[in-house]
Amino acid sequence: MEPVIEVRDLRTYFKTSKGLSKAVDGVSFSIPRGGTFALVGESGCGKSVTALSLIQLVDEPAGYIAGGEILLNGRDIVGLGEKEMRKIRGGRISMIFQEPMTSLNPVFTIGEQIVETIKLHQDKTPKEAKAAAIEMLARVGLPEPAALYNEYPHRLSGGMRQRVMIAMALSCKPDLLIADEPTTALDVTIQDQIIKLIKELKDSMGAAVLLITHNLALVYKNAETVGVMYAGKIVELAPTAALFRRPMHPYTIKLLRSIPGQEKRGHKLDTIAGSVPQATDYPPGCHFSGRCPREMEGCASMEPPLVERTAGHSVACHLHDAAFMGGPHSKPMRKEPDALAPLTMPQAGGEALLEVKGLKTHYPVRKGVLKRVAGYMKAV
Repeated sequence: MEPVIEVRDLRTYFKTSKGLSKAVDGVSFSIPRGGTFALVGESGCGKSVTALSLIQLVDEPAGYIAGGEILLNGRDIVGLGEKEMRKIRGGRISMIFQEPMTSLNPVFTIGEQIVETIKLHQDKTPKEAKAAAIEMLARVGLPEPAALYNEYPHRLSGGMRQRVMIAMALSCKPDLLIADEPTTALDVTIQDQIIKLIKELKDSMGAAVLLITHNLALVYKNAETVGVMYAGKIVELAPTAALFRRPMHPYTIKLLRSIPGQEKRGHKLDTIAGSVPQATDYPPGCHFSGRCPREMEGCASMEPPLVERTAGHSVACHLHDAAFMGGPHSKPMRKEPDALAPLTMPQAGGEALLEVKGLKTHYPVRKGVLKRVAGYMKAV
């Protein structure tokens, strides 16, 4: 199946006072129609910059696409003029941004903002555009869509605002939907609803989805393919089931071991020492060297290529390179610690750490010119 989007060796750099920041440094992936590709990794790894590069919204003149190709249905859109990109943004590629409260315009109603998108990309009259906007609000599960059409963003809850963003993004039936941390700041039940909604609409419209998240549980249930990104590069690329069953890169292994789970009670969660290096100061070799528990002498100076090791499963790590492992640079730098060290837990039935009895929390309700207390709101 021909991919909707194919990214080849994408490099997006920023000119800074500290030097050249290589936020995205040679990223490649593709997404077929109807497929979901998840890009995961810590904050600062370049996930969001990758997404912004696809729609060419990187801050200029400091930021720029230094090289690579972005093929949308076979056509390279890198270097297109702003006039042509405006037709693509919102029409053929749409994006759900991380924070809907800052992405929605506070001075326009939600209906006006959806209509603006529809009129920009579709040949509809104002009446037809309004009807399409109300229909889209209904499709994303918002109650009384005709009434909500005239509401302002600040009057909606976080979950409702995110649904509005989804309605706006899908109003023109795009080929590619980019969802950048679409469940940030939402409670768990709302998160599940939002992801299910995106999946249902994606299936009904046949769009491809790029899901950017650090929530690995979300990825396991909703993506067919995963790219693990670290310090500007994809270090592991695999079908979701294969990646969770047999991760190959030490960074991926550490990420998966850090997920809380029922079976891990009584054990300390794994952590990754240190932090992602600055994009202006990457080591010449593997970017994970210095944090990797399996680091060898040649890792910091020799960059491992992303190579397919099993069917559909690629990894950029010297541990899976037989020639490297048999050479003089494979001497371990440190001993890998135990994956999960036992942790002493208090036994059930012991002394309580916290005890609450008869707690009440009331807030006074004041009325009148003198603001006298007329009653209390019983919160607890």
